[in-house]
Amino acid sequence: MSEEHEHAHDHNSHLFVMLIFNFAQLAMVNLGKIANPETHETKVDLQGARYFIDSLVMLREKSKGNFSKEESDLLDDQIAMLQMNYAETAEDAKKEEKKEDPSETPKSE
Repeated sequence: MSEEHEHAHDHNSHLFVMLIFNFAQLAMVNLGKIANPETHETKVDLQGARYFIDSLVMLREKSKGNFSKEESDLLDDQIAMLQMNYAETAEDAKKEEKKEDPSETPKSE
């Protein structure tokens, strides 16, 4: 592999890793797990989080076989972590909805 080709490969690998981390960070911001770097506030937006998680899953599926083992492992780990956090946040949101909706409380007879 020529030095120029290897440099391009290293650069692309670095960009790929940064893309994964950027999408993961944006998903975590939308899950309310970390503060928005611009507003310094936390807010849950499950639809926004789902977009970034689904985008990483799509990237993995469409690019299967084109990653190094390290890149593939990183992508798999980030997706698993995000999906776990999404499920936790969605469950918490359901519990919060039930608390706020008085029609959900059982009636005494």
